[in-house]
Amino acid sequence: MDVENAPQRLRALPSWLLGQVSHEARRTVGEVLAKAGLHRSQYALLAALEEFGEQSQTALSERSGLDRSDVVRWVDDLVGQRLVERTQDPGDRRRNVVSITDRGRERLKHLDAQLKRAQTELLAALTVAERARLVEMLGRVLGAKPLHTRD
Repeated sequence: MDVENAPQRLRALPSWLLGQVSHEARRTVGEVLAKAGLHRSQYALLAALEEFGEQSQTALSERSGLDRSDVVRWVDDLVGQRLVERTQDPGDRRRNVVSITDRGRERLKHLDAQLKRAQTELLAALTVAERARLVEMLGRVLGAKPLHTRD
C-alpha cells in the first residue's frame, strides 16, 4: 500500500502504522532467511537454543510460541541440516532433548549479521538512538522486560 496516499485517519492510527511496518519487516526478514534456506520459525528455535541451552521440544514450543507439531517439523529439518541435534532424554526416554550444534551456532552468527543489515535498511529513516528507543517502546507495549540489546 502507498502509505502517503492512505487516508489520514489510517495514518493517524498507531495500530495501522504498526501493521504496515510489520508487513514490510516480515517480508524483509523472510527474504534474508529464505536465502539461507531457513524459515523465521527455525531462526527463532536456533536463537532459543543458543541463548537458553538444550531443551525439550515441548519447552521449545512454549518458549517460541510455536505449535508443538510445527516445532517437530522445523527441528526435523534443522537436524537434517546438522544445525541441531535431537537426543533421547536419559531421565525420561519418552522425551527428546534438542541442542544447537557448532554448525548451528555459526549459521546463527551469520544470520544475525545479515538480519542486522536488513533491520538497518528497514529503519533507515531513524537514527541509531531512535531505533533503540523504538525497540524499547515496542517491548513495553508487549509487556516485555527491558531488553539489553547486543550490538
